[in-house]
Amino acid sequence: MRLFNLDSPVMVFLTKVANLMILNILTILLCIPLVTAGSAITALYYVTIKMARGDDPYIVKSYFKSFKQNFRQATIIWLIMLAVILLIAVDWQVVFDLMDGTGAKVMRVIIIVICAFLAMTGLYVFPVLSRFENTIKQTFKNAFLMSLLNLPKTILIIILHFLPLVAVLITVQALPVVFLLGFSTVAYLCSMLYVRIFKRYEPEEENAANGDELAPLSFIVEEQKEKERELAQQAAGQTAGKAAPDTQQTAGEDGPAPSGE
Repeated sequence: MRLFNLDSPVMVFLTKVANLMILNILTILLCIPLVTAGSAITALYYVTIKMARGDDPYIVKSYFKSFKQNFRQATIIWLIMLAVILLIAVDWQVVFDLMDGTGAKVMRVIIIVICAFLAMTGLYVFPVLSRFENTIKQTFKNAFLMSLLNLPKTILIIILHFLPLVAVLITVQALPVVFLLGFSTVAYLCSMLYVRIFKRYEPEEENAANGDELAPLSFIVEEQKEKERELAQQAAGQTAGKAAPDTQQTAGEDGPAPSGE
């Protein structure tokens, strides 16, 4: 039946759901040590962005490749963000408990604005790290600027991140679904937006040497070249397979006719 063909819409959908389940469980497990959470989130976005681009990646292999390649920078970025969050929490507690009057109100507004900018930057920093080669400082800067320059998409990305929480608040029965699919599905939906955003900053092939654009990570370029080589080899194999029967048929036609004796 065509329904169960690997390229049928139903099988494509089920395969994508299975891949998202694998990504979700991997990410949850690798976030448990906490210190590896930054690298786990980066790897999650690396794979979901490839899925959103239609690259059809090897899920587990690609995930751990990104986890390893980005581990150092992702861990440092994650620890910096945790330190900033802790500092903001302490400042908020001090303002809330020890300050009164207009000064306290002004400080609370300032902290809220800082939290908003931090949240917007945090939503972009790991996807940016998963896609582009840059220093940690430049990664933060690019993430912050992208979040501001694409504000409508940023607001939509924020809304998407609240979907699992809303689902659990509506019904506790959604908890198993969130465990299996919640985070990876949100990452995949957000990646569809990130692909459009990043496209503006990725260099065209003819302008790849231009230093003004953001360069994709070196191993992403290598993967793309490897994929192109595999496709070329498959095309060559298919051409050779078609040519072989034609050659045999020609040989049969041109060979000596059987004797009538």
